Amino acid sequence: MSGGLLDDAERTRGLVDEARLATFMDDNGLPGAGEPLEVTFITGGASNELFELRRAGHRWALRRPPRVVPDGRNETMVREYRVLTALADTDVPHPRVLAVGDDPALLGGCFYVMEHVDGWSPMGGGGWPPPFDHDLEARRGLGIALVDGIARLARVDWRSRGLEGFGRPEGFHERQVDRWLAHLEAVKFRDLPGLDEAAEWLRRHKPRRYQPGIMHGDYQFANVMFGHGAPARLAAIVDWEMATIGDPLLDLGWVIQGWLDPDEDRSSGSYVDYTGMPTRADLLEHYAKRSGRPVDDIDYYVILARFKLAVVLEGGYARVVQGTADNPKMAAFGDVVLQLAARAAELASTSSLP
Repeated sequence: MSGGLLDDAERTRGLVDEARLATFMDDNGLPGAGEPLEVTFITGGASNELFELRRAGHRWALRRPPRVVPDGRNETMVREYRVLTALADTDVPHPRVLAVGDDPALLGGCFYVMEHVDGWSPMGGGGWPPPFDHDLEARRGLGIALVDGIARLARVDWRSRGLEGFGRPEGFHERQVDRWLAHLEAVKFRDLPGLDEAAEWLRRHKPRRYQPGIMHGDYQFANVMFGHGAPARLAAIVDWEMATIGDPLLDLGWVIQGWLDPDEDRSSGSYVDYTGMPTRADLLEHYAKRSGRPVDDIDYYVILARFKLAVVLEGGYARVVQGTADNPKMAAFGDVVLQLAARAAELASTSSLP
């Protein structure tokens, strides 16, 4: 334990009842009925927990909320399952889902079981794995593959995939500023310099029209897995808790908002080393070509991404300050929030968008 916050072992102990889960898996036709079930904690994100399941030679993954389930998180688990089900048989890399536990009483929170993805995460620690640690051309491919994932997602016909009612695409941009400021007001305990300036700019520069599509909502290196070895290949997009039907260009803005170009400190300015990565211009060109969507207004989406991300992370950091956080990783976001708000205002003051 550190600073009064629980470590991974304490935080996740007892979150998965093996006997209840085994019965659930049997009822849903997963193989290995009657065989022992082994459950191992993999990792805890900023807001959910992931476990590996092994049974009769099979491997799966289970995703569920933390022990203290935040309001709305059970519903979010079911929404994640729904969007992943809708992506079945598309060319969007994603984990195949197998079953959803939509009764919180079963494990203390809703959850779903998905296939185990054979790949690696940039969040695994220790820098880029071979050959991406020394082959910069191969590493460049990781950046292109990252953006290619959301370009494919933007092409999916969400209506034909049964996602009517999954989000509210009408008035999407008209709602953004007020929605997230209301979210901030509910947790506010300090000033965030620059956020009000960014909010006012966003109100004045809303896109006049847009093409709705599936949004991941938190798209970055932290939420993808790559296949082993070169060339770079996206194995799966994961962590779909913020997915909705909205403007897919916001996913692109989410990537670009923190991307470092060659004239910046690419080795220490982020949680990954961007040395050898494509430029922002390269990513915009690839996305436009693959998705068929214009990227001329990217400043708007970058500012909105920084604005929204600052508010989302402030909510997690506020729980740390208030002593109600269940995940120690949230404590790292305090300064990040301030940087995002300031950078949103900075771009708003220099953008050439009319």
